Amino acid sequence: MNKEKFVTPLSGYLGVLVTLVTIVAGILLLVYSNEDVFMIISGIVLLIATVFMMIGLMVINPNESAVLVLFGDYAGTVVKNGFFWVNPFYVRKKISLRARNLNADPIKVNDKLGNPIMIGIVLVWRVRNTYKAAFEVDDYNHFVEIQSEAAIRKLAGHYPYDNFDDEQKEVTLRSGGEEVNHVLEHELTERLDIAGIEVIEARISYLAYASEIASAMLQRQQATAIVAARQKIVEGAVGMVEMALDMLSKREIIELDDERKAAMVTNLMVVLTADKAATPVVNAGTLHH
Repeated sequence: MNKEKFVTPLSGYLGVLVTLVTIVAGILLLVYSNEDVFMIISGIVLLIATVFMMIGLMVINPNESAVLVLFGDYAGTVVKNGFFWVNPFYVRKKISLRARNLNADPIKVNDKLGNPIMIGIVLVWRVRNTYKAAFEVDDYNHFVEIQSEAAIRKLAGHYPYDNFDDEQKEVTLRSGGEEVNHVLEHELTERLDIAGIEVIEARISYLAYASEIASAMLQRQQATAIVAARQKIVEGAVGMVEMALDMLSKREIIELDDERKAAMVTNLMVVLTADKAATPVVNAGTLHH
């Protein structure tokens, strides 16, 4: 037997009725035995049987199940909620069918480039197959925790944390978004299927460089941002200089030779790309001095 099967036991109210009858019968036999050994023994046996039968009473709450095992043999799973009466010899293992959250603490792993990073996930899961959860693994809760950590390490090894050279060149952990989360869900689904666990959702909840390289990587990010900003500034400055020369030429405001154009371009580029405001210098001489 390696498949889940569902059973519906007898009503627990019927079990209560039977136990009440046996209790009353046992008490009456003892009271009216008149020292008859057979009646006394019968009364004691009924009372002992009543206590034994009461062990078979159980309650199944909504989104809860009970796996029944009789002398090492899987008898079935009760998933219907209510009050039931089962064979007292059954070993009953309660398994919750509710959705659960696993907020995994960030762990240190290496990304695809070998950089140490801290990464944590949030996993929403629930038991889908009670047979697998009860018998295929030793402790399915602990199994989920360990396999989640293994999935995190494998995911981190397939993607770099970030790509500073070209953000569109490769999917990264920081920019991958839904694609990375989908890969994480698929990996967890494959790993947890042996335990009958259904992965409802898995998301990266924490992502950062490890403390030993965080400062250096922050400087690298800042440098990359500065270079990109400077590139935009230079592109804009070149466009403005070109526009200024064209307008001066079209309106015939002043005639500039190549040397003066070069000097004007130099001055404009310095003004437009400088970090600080330019300080003007007033020429008190002629245009040529």
